[in-house]
Amino acid sequence: MTVTETPVRPYQHYVYAYPHKTAYRKLPGSPRLADLWAGESRAALSLYAHIPFCEVRCGFCNLFTRIGAPDGLTGRYLDALERQAIAVREALGDTAPVRFANAAFGGGTPTYLEAAELERLCDIAERHMGADLRAIPLSVEASPATATADRLAVLAERGTTRLSLGVQSFVEAEARAAVRPQRRADVETALSRVRDTGIPVLNIDLIYGIDGQTAASWRLSLDAALAWRPEEIYLYPLYVRPLTGLGRHLDPEVADRDWDEARLRRYREGRDHLLAHGYEQVSMRMFRRADAPPQGPDDYTCQTDGMIGLGCGARSYTSKVHYSFDYAVDMREIRAIIDDYAATEDFSRASVGRAVDEGEARRRHLLQSLLQAEGLPVADYRRRFGAEPYEDFPAELETLASRGWLADTGTELLRLTPEGLAHSDAIGPEFFSPGVRAAMADYELR
Repeated sequence: MTVTETPVRPYQHYVYAYPHKTAYRKLPGSPRLADLWAGESRAALSLYAHIPFCEVRCGFCNLFTRIGAPDGLTGRYLDALERQAIAVREALGDTAPVRFANAAFGGGTPTYLEAAELERLCDIAERHMGADLRAIPLSVEASPATATADRLAVLAERGTTRLSLGVQSFVEAEARAAVRPQRRADVETALSRVRDTGIPVLNIDLIYGIDGQTAASWRLSLDAALAWRPEEIYLYPLYVRPLTGLGRHLDPEVADRDWDEARLRRYREGRDHLLAHGYEQVSMRMFRRADAPPQGPDDYTCQTDGMIGLGCGARSYTSKVHYSFDYAVDMREIRAIIDDYAATEDFSRASVGRAVDEGEARRRHLLQSLLQAEGLPVADYRRRFGAEPYEDFPAELETLASRGWLADTGTELLRLTPEGLAHSDAIGPEFFSPGVRAAMADYELR
């Protein structure tokens, strides 16, 4: 009897960081930041500031964000962010120079902040953290509704090199279906404003798999984006998570194979269309125009050791511990966490996180490199860990090879095939350690 392998579901888990936040727990003794950063390199840190506010919560969104900010909450939040920055910079100490290689403002929607508040955010990064925003790559996320001329002018003047606009769809019916109501005319106006600022890199986010989306409507959005010749385009598959607006209306136990196939078709159509129009594939999601100016490290490398996260939804990484604040998806829980953060006075300790041992560091390095189109040079892995990936992960790599997802590139390069890249969201979870899997399974979603 021939045993047929059950088809792998292609959309399981977007691995934008490892370990996932649902594997974080209370850290014993709430260690002092000064102790966590003792002996850590400060030569090329990444800085991330998280702004957890949006004008509307999209139906697919499971990000740590809330709708609106009543009663001066943005001001109180920035007060707390400033207190945190001062505490973090003090913890880093002066025994070695502190240098930042890149910075990013994300969310939420950073441009939910008014122009004067964006000025203050930049001041916090520069005056308290010591990040020279005009001398390093600075990426900022925005929505069409908040990409106003005064906000964009501040960002351009303060050194923003990349502006990522969350368009999702140029088709108004699809935007409504994703609970992201917007008029195409307003989106086009926002894009025009971004181009007028002269910010070097424009990224446009698009989503495939929206209810009612067809090959024709997907092509319409792709062409509408291409008309602006953005330096980058991200293609995101629609995920519907528990406790999000769309997720409340679905049975999470139903495995919708038809939807998987529809998303894979849209992905392949989008990939092929962008490749035919002069874009290079960087990862499953990221496509860069071939003549776009360099922006330093690609998206995955901001997750390497040496990350400073400011804000209640941000993560920080040392070589041995990842830490953050509490995490939730439900709106009421998020509001409570944001309020607690805004009222916090002492930011000298880490309360929630996860230790990262040598084995987890190897998994993290491998999967974050393997999920990039360029792949993992085995020499880099050998140099960093004194080991071979084939010896550390024989079963996982053999599984990829048996499915035709590993390219035939010899023994010195591990690279996914085009079909392997298409299944990145199935490949990533296969490298999760048993400990991380167990912690994620035990997490109580709230």
